[in-house]
Amino acid sequence: MRSGTEPPPAGLPRGVIVLLGTACLVVVVGGMRVTADLLGPVFLALMLTVTISPIAVWMRSRGVPLWLAMIANVTAVYLLLVSLGTAMALSLARLIDLMPQYQEQFTDLRDQLTRTLAAAGVDQGQVLAALHEATDPGSVAHVVEFVFGGVAAALSNTVFLLAVLLFMCIDAVDFPARMRASAAERPEVIGALRSFASGTRRYLWVTTVFGLIVAVADTFLLWALGIPLPLLWGLLSFITNYIPNIGFIIGVIPPALLGLLQDGVAGMLWVVALYCAVNFVIQSVIQPKVVGDAVGLSASVSFLSLVFWGWVLGPLGALLAIPLSLLAKGLLVDIDPATRWINPLLSGTDNAEPPDRRDERVTVPTAAAKPH
Repeated sequence: MRSGTEPPPAGLPRGVIVLLGTACLVVVVGGMRVTADLLGPVFLALMLTVTISPIAVWMRSRGVPLWLAMIANVTAVYLLLVSLGTAMALSLARLIDLMPQYQEQFTDLRDQLTRTLAAAGVDQGQVLAALHEATDPGSVAHVVEFVFGGVAAALSNTVFLLAVLLFMCIDAVDFPARMRASAAERPEVIGALRSFASGTRRYLWVTTVFGLIVAVADTFLLWALGIPLPLLWGLLSFITNYIPNIGFIIGVIPPALLGLLQDGVAGMLWVVALYCAVNFVIQSVIQPKVVGDAVGLSASVSFLSLVFWGWVLGPLGALLAIPLSLLAKGLLVDIDPATRWINPLLSGTDNAEPPDRRDERVTVPTAAAKPH
């Protein structure tokens, strides 16, 4: 028996534990950056699978055979990707056919830029030399090589993504049953996974609704201004809407450049002004509040998530910033009752329980609750 004067067992100081945890986190993040080309498609496949998995769950609850639910899962996600990819490919092909019509405007714009720089004291010879170097056949060859290399890498990632999606969609059909079987032993882990899945679906549904609103508004505005290919730029607005806070800035660049080539500086300013009037209000004022209430992340955390995941995984990380943050929160915060005090700091509310877990608590029957 331990005496009252015996000192408590020695343990590591809290500061040392924090430093060790931070060091482990740095190692993990560094490894994720190194394997970003592999992890990016895997995370994208995971988000798509989580989004469409209710289809198979609903079909199984109606008595549909397992193999048919698997086919429906795979078909739904493949149709989504093929439709989006086909629309982008057709629109980009139309854009390539359209660009030669602006050769004269581009030449006039280059001459005007040269005169403006010369008036500002920049040597015209240096400007012409820089332009000549930029249009040198060797430089063009390097650009073409870079573009085709990027296309080859994208095709390779697409094949890998489709393969991962196939297996994930098949596993997703009976995954809820496996989670229920594990809930009795590890209720907190299963609760965190359900919290992540629920939050991801809410985020994607809310963002999709706002994206459709923004895409329709942008398409109508660009059509009214006479900007070519308004459907393409509306589709681009829909895709960039999934990038928190700064997505509309990326989406406005191509139509603004076309407005500059077609109607000069005034046309570009009109495009930028109208985009800011619609997209900034919807995407940067209204949408973050709605998304934050739906998934339990404040606007500051959402923006920092964009910066962090974009740095770790590149453009795909920026596109998946919020779902990846929900996954990290589920595995590092929601999984342990001792760390859930962090939830109010992440969500910006005084509710310690994340909103996406209020209706998905995992209850394990106790001995007293079991029927005799």
